[in-house]
Amino acid sequence: MKKLLWRGTSLLSVVALAVAACTPAATPAPAATEAPVATEAPAETGGLQIPEIVEGKFNVAMVLIGPHDDGGWSQAHYEGLQYVEQNVENTHIAYIELVPEGAQAEQVYRSLARKGFDLIFGTSFGYMDPMATVAEEFPDQTFVHISGYKTNNANFGNLFGAMESMKYVAGMLAGSRAKTDGQTKMGYLATFPIPEELRLGNAFALGMRQTCPDCTLDIRWINTWHDPVVEKEAASSLFDAGAYIVLTGADTPATADVATERGDKWGINYDWSGNCVKERCLTTLYWNWGPEYARVAKAVQAGTYVAGSEYFDADSGSLGIYGLMEGQTPTAGMEGLPAEDMALIKDTLAKMLAGEFTRFDVFAGPIMDNQGNEVLPAGAKIEQIDIDCFAGGDVPCTVGMYWWAEGITAELPPLQ
Repeated sequence: MKKLLWRGTSLLSVVALAVAACTPAATPAPAATEAPVATEAPAETGGLQIPEIVEGKFNVAMVLIGPHDDGGWSQAHYEGLQYVEQNVENTHIAYIELVPEGAQAEQVYRSLARKGFDLIFGTSFGYMDPMATVAEEFPDQTFVHISGYKTNNANFGNLFGAMESMKYVAGMLAGSRAKTDGQTKMGYLATFPIPEELRLGNAFALGMRQTCPDCTLDIRWINTWHDPVVEKEAASSLFDAGAYIVLTGADTPATADVATERGDKWGINYDWSGNCVKERCLTTLYWNWGPEYARVAKAVQAGTYVAGSEYFDADSGSLGIYGLMEGQTPTAGMEGLPAEDMALIKDTLAKMLAGEFTRFDVFAGPIMDNQGNEVLPAGAKIEQIDIDCFAGGDVPCTVGMYWWAEGITAELPPLQ
């Protein structure tokens, strides 16, 4: 199998590269234009300003693939960084946004390390190899990569979470909504043909079939993580094809925006808890990175951090589904659903939050694919290695994620 693309695959077009050093205030997020701009930025970083450390502080930097206020993936990470400043003593934070992957990212990480940052977070899969390279050059500083799989078990580790659990609950919710309204078709706005995206689509479909056995899920590949125009066009295409509910794997709230424009559809957003504001937003699946980032920062600060591969479940408190979490008001799309469905949905979520229903329970047999083949027999469950690989590829795994669950009407994508 060829090298996989992953979250944060290079932006196809970046009009301007901006950098901002974080201010102490947590909200509202400062605009990039309000931050100091270097008059002469280092040439090797493509004109990106490298922020300064504060002497005597524990200095934490974050590199973002998109804008810090994108309403999705990058904004969720940015707010997690702010949480670190507020909850980890004597900490100074800084971030650089819109950093392309590849050689330029490597130079950014090297420049941050040279400045003296103690802990550096990288929030795109394509940052993995650049971080690995720089970590070897700076053994006294700590590098944490989001969504990857590589570690040197010394000062370079990776961190991710079981969003498949929240996608499963969202599938149950969407299935109930569609069934109640006499609908059966749904759509998934997918980014890249990688294990992560197939995993999340399969989890949604498995949940969907729990409450709506007749429901089906169509797929549209958009080959981008963040492109508002492309995302809206793809959402419209799925709605035009008959989908009643469309969820997204990308960053912007395009699905709910388009659903609201149409007035008789529903959208499910992703990544950031604050983007489910439109009338026809059924829910959003979101990350709460702050507690995990603070935990890592405190461990690094105390000298107890062990670099490796960490994958957290819903009981960490870092995953959520909007409208169903404690203290949240149910969305309009949750009104009028069958009591038995809501009881099942809430009970499943409660078990997840209590650590009694994990990602391995989401993918527990019997599971059939959309070609009638048995993926997992009754009583069997996937293993962690299956989460992030295609069976027969570079990473040895038995089940992997190169299959579509029963109810998905699309063909498998060609491997990259």
